[in-house]
Amino acid sequence: MSTQPIIESIYTDGACTGNPGPGGWGVVVYFNDGSVHEMGDAASHTTNNKMEMQAAIAALQFLQASGQTQPITLYTDSEYLINCVTKWVKGWKRKGWKKADGNPVQNQDLLETLDGLNTKQVNWHHVRGHSGNVGNERCDVIARSFASGKTPSLKRLLTDHTHKSLPDNNGNIVSKVHNHVTTSTIVHKTIQEIEPSATYTTTMEPSTAQAAATVEEQLPEQRVEQLRNLVETLRIADEIAAKGYLITSSELAYLMDVHASAVTSRGDQWRWRNWIVSRVRREGNQILWELERGDRLGGEEE
Repeated sequence: MSTQPIIESIYTDGACTGNPGPGGWGVVVYFNDGSVHEMGDAASHTTNNKMEMQAAIAALQFLQASGQTQPITLYTDSEYLINCVTKWVKGWKRKGWKKADGNPVQNQDLLETLDGLNTKQVNWHHVRGHSGNVGNERCDVIARSFASGKTPSLKRLLTDHTHKSLPDNNGNIVSKVHNHVTTSTIVHKTIQEIEPSATYTTTMEPSTAQAAATVEEQLPEQRVEQLRNLVETLRIADEIAAKGYLITSSELAYLMDVHASAVTSRGDQWRWRNWIVSRVRREGNQILWELERGDRLGGEEE
């Protein structure tokens, strides 16, 4: 029996239109086997800070429910959130949830929940927003989509063979038993995309059986839209290869829809779908990669 994948990092973000106004939050969980689990939700009338906190709450609830004891890094672009959780909350509790000016602390309920969930297991890390960070950018997309009234397709962890229970997008417990996900509620009124974890051994693609199961659970229009997105991704990759563009690890990870570590851990040359991916050089703190059509070169898979 395989073990449950280990959570390596979690990204969170919140968004609000109007502040206060319609809002949304997003969470992206990255595992050590390259798999990804995404969560998010919307609120009709809220603030940006509330959504930042709600995203962090969902992330910490997910970590708690996983039963994992290994430390993780939680990334957020909200310095306010980090300061609240790691600095200010201690003084606020001592003063009976009063600020230095004597006024009550805003969002006390959310802060109390966060404080109860936060442990030394969590390493809080600030990341600059809209700076090209794949995890942060994806969280931003999820949060803004929900804030604008749209429901994005979210990746759901499926390849867990343990009997753990993990919270779904709304905090409901999802029972995970022998590679099946079941829940008693319909999440966000639409069928969410369920994507199996990627594998590092060959082409980083889900198994045929898993992919077939995923397609069967989608509505026809969702299948067509997913295929359109796939074709567009492949077209972009072909254009990058044809024009000899060099792309960074984070850009390549975004193209392949995997965590950046799944790119850098692969070595200097490997195959992805129709392309041979080769490490060219390092510029500053970035590795540059080149794509070349492997099927036209007659190359073989690893």
